[in-house]
Amino acid sequence: MESLDLRVLTDALQWQRAGHGVTLVTVVETWGSAPRPPGALLAVRDDGVVSGSVSGGCVEDDLIARVKAGERGADGLAAPAMIAYGVSKEEAARFGLPCGGTLRLVQEPLKDGNWVEQVLARTAAHELVSRTLTLSTGEVTLASATRDDTMHFDGLKLTTLFGPKWRLLLIGAGQLSQAVAQIAQLLDFEVLVCDPREEYSNTLGLTGATHLAGMPDDVVRELKPDAHTAIVALTHDPKLDDMALLEALRSDAFYVGALGSSRNQATRKKRLAEHFDLTEMELSRLHGPVGLRIGAKTPAEIAVSVVAQIVEVKNAVAAVPALTPLPQGEG
Repeated sequence: MESLDLRVLTDALQWQRAGHGVTLVTVVETWGSAPRPPGALLAVRDDGVVSGSVSGGCVEDDLIARVKAGERGADGLAAPAMIAYGVSKEEAARFGLPCGGTLRLVQEPLKDGNWVEQVLARTAAHELVSRTLTLSTGEVTLASATRDDTMHFDGLKLTTLFGPKWRLLLIGAGQLSQAVAQIAQLLDFEVLVCDPREEYSNTLGLTGATHLAGMPDDVVRELKPDAHTAIVALTHDPKLDDMALLEALRSDAFYVGALGSSRNQATRKKRLAEHFDLTEMELSRLHGPVGLRIGAKTPAEIAVSVVAQIVEVKNAVAAVPALTPLPQGEG
């Protein structure tokens, strides 16, 4: 469900449309210390060019060699098939799989790019899509999915999930926002920025980020934040931050954060509860002071802590107790 898989599909579709043979390879089962999880996707072009990974580099060379030799290319592979690596200690050592790890893969020729085009269009519209491949025929069917759905493989059919790209909405276009945006884009987040203040929006220097015009609360409402959306208020101006947070905390966004000291956050929560009737449960979703406690001081350091916390929540990693606080001003 990672956006990396969407990049793999984008590359595969471009190659197929350009007349290349393309083989898709999906990890379906792993044992031991396999470096890539089930669902990881690789595309191999007929000339050996690859996109994605199924083993972190351990078995890709063998797959490339076989595709270039015609064994597993679109011409040499009539229907999807199973392949296993690392079934013995000797083979695991040969392919560099750590600790005797084993991979079972499904490989398939990409003969019809229409389903890929549909997946890319539907995920771009922030839809979660399940894709079921019938191994005996190569038939592909698509359906809407929920976040409770999981990848499934029974030996006959393989169902994988493709989710929309993770996106990050920043309220504020100052120096800190620019640093957060740069790091988030490196992690393949779609970055959106809202700042109605002319002195900031007119000098918006966020390459690759999308500027959304309007007041923050209106922008959040119109965005319809889903479970792939993070929202961070960084203006340090209650008139802008609070209204955005009001909408964000009532949305499906998986992460909501706000800049400010602990004292500032306590005052903010009291204000939101008294004037906007936010519940205790809704207020508990607010990450503030925003970011992991790494003793960050500079905008770049605070940006690292902010994006790291977003990734932590996205990946549902347990938080590590902090030794030093993140000041973020005394507000």
